[in-house]
Amino acid sequence: MTQDFAGRTALVTGGNSGIGRAVAEQLAARGAHVVISGRDADRGKQVVEGIRSAGGTADFVAAELADLTSVRALAKQAIDLGGGHVDVLVNNAGIFPFGPTADFADTDFDAVYAVNVRAPFYLVAELAPLMAARGAGAIVNVTTMVAYFGMAGMAAYGSSKAAVELLTRAWAAEFGPSGVRVNAVSPGPTRTEGTAVMGDNLDNLAGTTPLQRVSTPEEVAAGIVFLASDAASMVHGATLPVDGGRLAV
Repeated sequence: MTQDFAGRTALVTGGNSGIGRAVAEQLAARGAHVVISGRDADRGKQVVEGIRSAGGTADFVAAELADLTSVRALAKQAIDLGGGHVDVLVNNAGIFPFGPTADFADTDFDAVYAVNVRAPFYLVAELAPLMAARGAGAIVNVTTMVAYFGMAGMAAYGSSKAAVELLTRAWAAEFGPSGVRVNAVSPGPTRTEGTAVMGDNLDNLAGTTPLQRVSTPEEVAAGIVFLASDAASMVHGATLPVDGGRLAV
């Protein structure tokens, strides 16, 4: 495996499980020092131990992304753990309560926007200027295919990720001139610990895609790692669908 991320520090939010864990493992295998964040310290410890046992470098930082103070503290801890710099930011963490608009709880709505929109915004606010000062960096945001078309019951979640799509483009304009690339990956139905609650609905949703199957976290992670790598050196302000063709067809 190439060590093209050697000497770089990557912060992966929601790195305890699912897509985030797969991203952390793939980045570490390619030489990155990976800092993962999450709420579950036990799961975080397991991921870190697995990466270290495979010869990689990783640390865990407990963070509550719905709390802005915790978000800012996470950025500062990642910088400290990275020896003064974070070279790659993967805004992967997200929550997705579904439900009819008329019945959607106020607390759920606030939480969706706090975690899915505000946390990435302020992590970029803390980390992107430091990347710009160094003249290089990569930010990859994780959106969703339902940010691009309407689906009943997904108004709050889909709109929050549509906001992240726009932020990706705005940050590309803002930080690109300083050498910081900003892109996004838009997954389709993916089998993770978080989507297990969807049961057969996940397979039914995957059935609407041309490939007609659920993706694995590793398949989505491969797209994220590509965008973070030098192989994507001229890819900027773009969204890569990893959805079995759903957005194309």
